[in-house]
Amino acid sequence: MNGVAQLGYLGFEVKDLEAWEQFSINILGLDIVNKTADGSFGLRMDSHHQRFFITQGEADDLSVVGWQVADEASLDNLVKKLKDTGTEVTPGTQQEAQARMVQALVKFNDPAGNPCEIFYGAQTAENDFESKLVKRGFIAEEQGLGHTVLHANDQEESGDFYQNLLGFKLSDKIQCEFFGYDVDLSFMHANARHHSLAIGKQHKKRIHHFMLEVKTMDDVGLCYDRCIRAKVPIMNTLGRPPNDKMFSFYAMTPSGFQFEFGWGGRQIDDENWEPTTYDCISEWGHHPP
Repeated sequence: MNGVAQLGYLGFEVKDLEAWEQFSINILGLDIVNKTADGSFGLRMDSHHQRFFITQGEADDLSVVGWQVADEASLDNLVKKLKDTGTEVTPGTQQEAQARMVQALVKFNDPAGNPCEIFYGAQTAENDFESKLVKRGFIAEEQGLGHTVLHANDQEESGDFYQNLLGFKLSDKIQCEFFGYDVDLSFMHANARHHSLAIGKQHKKRIHHFMLEVKTMDDVGLCYDRCIRAKVPIMNTLGRPPNDKMFSFYAMTPSGFQFEFGWGGRQIDDENWEPTTYDCISEWGHHPP
């Protein structure tokens, strides 16, 4: 495998570290790891030491997307492709790799300016992950932490970048109007997960949302209840989209971008998959409350 294998990690620069710590533990059911003297911390959800990096700052936005590849040869292959097209690629330092708990990484921006890293050799923890709230755990591991939806200045340019250079494959598209908003999204996969990445029109933040997938439908309902009790703003009620079939809801993070919490996502077999364009964003539900 020479392309991206999975969504390895996400980093967020946030104004309120305490709010994010409580949100991550008490709403999402993740574990705090590697907390530093300045209050920054990581988040764990599976065998990887860290899947999220939460640092102090004014942006309240995405600070990095980490795309994992299989090995050093795969990393070198993608670096060559990026450089051949004029993309500026910066090798990560040993200290940066140690902070990410990976063997090696490189840094670059996608065409919309979203900060990206490619890495290999993610360290795994010695003990099994056990969530205090999500008893059956998350669907992650070789499928990556979930998915993310990023903004694009030019969707065709960004789509070509991720597919032709980084090895993503088009899953499908959704083009429709949804409660007065024009929706135009391209969904791309790197493994069996229906999509690890979706790109849409430019908006205020780099990231629209990230998604975590759990192993039981009940865990979605329990998280929905936790949000209601904690007065976390629900952005879209429980529902199911036509493309990945994920039973999910959307709510707001402490930084003003969204998260999706879901179950039952569709798997892709490239041997018999044909991309489709859908004219609705939800088969049912997902209404703004």
